[in-house]
Amino acid sequence: MTNQRGSSTNQKQSRLKERRTLHPNAARVNDRLFKGSDFFDRRDLIQVKYEMLRRVRVDGSSITSAAAAFGLSRPSFYEAQAAFAQDGLLGLLPKKRGPRRRHKLRPPVIAFLREARAADPSLASVELATRVRDRFGLKVHPRSIERALAREGKARRRLGPGSPPPQSARRPSG
Repeated sequence: MTNQRGSSTNQKQSRLKERRTLHPNAARVNDRLFKGSDFFDRRDLIQVKYEMLRRVRVDGSSITSAAAAFGLSRPSFYEAQAAFAQDGLLGLLPKKRGPRRRHKLRPPVIAFLREARAADPSLASVELATRVRDRFGLKVHPRSIERALAREGKARRRLGPGSPPPQSARRPSG
């Protein structure tokens, strides 16, 4: 039975890590709820944050002592408090990292890249990045350019030859 439980424990830890909800300081959680409990799991960052917030709001604990008991910092408490106030439990889930959308490779830049590549198919992405910097004042990584052009090519193949550019590359009318 121990082996099966150990395997289950490792699986849960792996899932928590994949979802970026594994508490990085689980060993520092010393709150009484998490000691010897089958229900409370000090590795589950969402559960730990919720219980920390509850400890302050319901039990009247100080922010400093609650944060320390749950292995977190005071700024982490305030961040969790604001997220929970805005979105409830969903606010405690980690947010996707990085830009939320293509913020540099807008349609005019994509059109410029497509035209430059059409005029000279041998242009390397490093040269295209230099041209984008010179023309638009944007520093774009060559790999980002490669991915953008690959997306464009896939969209054109999906739509068929001779079709207009994909929606992302069209200029707004008006």
